[in-house]
Amino acid sequence: MQQAARPSELTGALAALAVLGLFGAPGIPLAAAAAQGELAEDRLTPVITMRYRRGRGAADKRFNISRLPTQPVLDGKLDDPAWRSAAVLADLHEVNPDEYDPPSKNTRIYIGYDDHALYVAARMFEDRPEDVNAFIMKQGAALDDDRFVLMLDPFNKGRSGYIFELNAFGVRDDGLFQDTTNQNWDWEGIWQGQSRIDEQGWVAEMRIPFKTLSFDPNNDTWGINFARFATRQQEQMGWMSRNRSQDPSSFGHAKGFKGLSQGFGLDLVPGMALSRRRDFLPQDTTEDFEPSLDAFYRISPAVTAAITVNTDFSGTAVDEVQVNLSRFGLFFPERRDFFLHDVDIFEFGRIGGVDEFDDPSTFGRVDRENGRPFFSRKVGLSESGEEVGINYGGKLTGRIGRWDFGVLNVRQDQFRDVDHSNLFVGRAAMKVLKESSLGVILTNGHPTANLDNSLVGADFRYLNTRLANGRTLEGAAWYQQSDTEGLSGKDAAYGLSLNMASTEFWRGAVGYKVLEENFNPALGFIDRTGVRNYSLELGYRHRPGNHFIRSIYAGVDAQRFERLAGGLQSQSINFRLLELENHAGDNFALSAIQSKENVTEPFAIHKDIIVPSGSYNNDDIGLYLDSGKQRRVAGGLGLYGGKFYGGDILTWELSSSWRPTPRYEFGLTAEVNHVDLPQGKFITRLFRFRGDIAFSSTWSWENFVQYDNVSNTLGWNSTVRWLPEAGREMVLVINYGAEDFNENRRFNTAVTDFTFKISHTFRF
Repeated sequence: MQQAARPSELTGALAALAVLGLFGAPGIPLAAAAAQGELAEDRLTPVITMRYRRGRGAADKRFNISRLPTQPVLDGKLDDPAWRSAAVLADLHEVNPDEYDPPSKNTRIYIGYDDHALYVAARMFEDRPEDVNAFIMKQGAALDDDRFVLMLDPFNKGRSGYIFELNAFGVRDDGLFQDTTNQNWDWEGIWQGQSRIDEQGWVAEMRIPFKTLSFDPNNDTWGINFARFATRQQEQMGWMSRNRSQDPSSFGHAKGFKGLSQGFGLDLVPGMALSRRRDFLPQDTTEDFEPSLDAFYRISPAVTAAITVNTDFSGTAVDEVQVNLSRFGLFFPERRDFFLHDVDIFEFGRIGGVDEFDDPSTFGRVDRENGRPFFSRKVGLSESGEEVGINYGGKLTGRIGRWDFGVLNVRQDQFRDVDHSNLFVGRAAMKVLKESSLGVILTNGHPTANLDNSLVGADFRYLNTRLANGRTLEGAAWYQQSDTEGLSGKDAAYGLSLNMASTEFWRGAVGYKVLEENFNPALGFIDRTGVRNYSLELGYRHRPGNHFIRSIYAGVDAQRFERLAGGLQSQSINFRLLELENHAGDNFALSAIQSKENVTEPFAIHKDIIVPSGSYNNDDIGLYLDSGKQRRVAGGLGLYGGKFYGGDILTWELSSSWRPTPRYEFGLTAEVNHVDLPQGKFITRLFRFRGDIAFSSTWSWENFVQYDNVSNTLGWNSTVRWLPEAGREMVLVINYGAEDFNENRRFNTAVTDFTFKISHTFRF
């Protein structure tokens, strides 16, 4: 691999900052030279341990972690003498496609620690190093090429944990296990990593500071796991797994952690943002300079206090536009770092989330999230998605003994006719039984109205990972009561759920929710109330074990909403007739959906087209093709058609990506709906384009363009981002918005926005 060139030109402001050394020198791209002086194979002996078999899988693996005499240099060479003192693991097995089979490639993992950090290195052997899939160079991108993964459960509870990923370009990605089946990839931690491709394959080296983790200093045993993805063969290799999954319930253990230090335990993140916004209708120009400060203080390794002052979110990724042809709302995920810190502590009743298994539910995210008591996106954003200033805020989170707890308090600024508001959330959960928990939640404050609002709730979350054949059973029971000024009675919500997730043979889930008509979680997420919701999922996955087809799935997902006042509101039965996946990661799906909608009040589905009240059968059939994401050119195509509110609908969806080199990535998605109703015809069009350039693993230029003919708007978000290392960032953001006021495809500029932002994390 050749050394990447730095950007040839920088603006005067950026160059001045670099000269001043505020952020240090830009990162040097990774070379592909052979690792010289690497530790010899014959001098290393795996330090494993105890291994017990349960059926085909390993019941437990343990090893004694080593204390390193010195901090190893992270350069992707594995020639640092410190690695000679590390524990060595080499017994990975295949997780996918054939769990517990020997892997097609060998991997050696080195792991040790000192007072301040955990160090992990991995040698990924390859017969043909040129076959390493290394497509992603942009720091911060989601990784779907070859990568090494470290998973940690420092509290060793089997319920939650951290995920750290590194690809062959040294690009980092990280996330949280919110529980055993849900992950949050919007979390970002401060850690270091380097990689290098050489004639033996490639090497990954990681340094995870203990300042980045929460843990119990009195616990010397951590849950731990490792994975390696070889995407050309769509193969996942792992150290521990169950049911083709690697989650905290199936981790092995590292024993011997002693004398861990987090220093003073204080992170200060000062920043500043310089912005200029110009609105054209009406004409108005505003300029602003805002300093900001985030501070994180670890009262103990298991308890963290955080404050934020003049919080700025200008560097956060923009939301993707969604076209809504239903009577109900949309859901946009949280992306802001302050609210993502220890976000798993605030999870309640297993409501919502993103399923990690490869056969997730087809229920819409809105329906799964409906009834969530706390959703941090309601803080600091208006109902229309505009940013609302946060004067200051504080958060206290921790895990002590059997207890997890979190408290959040934010002072939100005035916005239009909504006064300043104080927003509070408190959450506590106690471990019960072997793997379950019992908790309570309290919220107070209304972020979008001048009304008093509060909520209390309790939940029981059941988990059993000890079923036969490696299966996991999850369940939940919860109750909530809101109190809103001006509303009296009928303000409760409650639910039950049971889920047996599986990547092979039978899987199933049932759920029941009741959301009374005045239930109003002002700091949560609510889409529809006054309903009773039933849900059922049942499916079977077969893995034929031939050379072409990896898995075959068929099943049914059904849900029904009944009005508490009587009568059906909506019903949907999705027959997942045939879903195929081959060994290259390509997918084919055929489905038929039978749905019914009872409309009691007419609603506008598109501009001046009104759907009258009545009962409608909206049945359709769909076909979807999707190629493996590891390809340089990848994409998907979906075609759906059928009955729709007394008429017909034909929908086609297109997604495509092209990575000509690791420096460039382009993507285009489109969604077009042809709707023919008795009240009129219309076509909705939504297009998104992404064009990203990675000048190096630290410099990138990201462009995102969106257009839809429902709002008749065209938006362009352009971001130049410098990430010399985790915890340091400089971004230049330009937003441009235009509208087609007369619907004649002539766009007029509506708004331009320019923001320059820098932030730097100081750790003490």
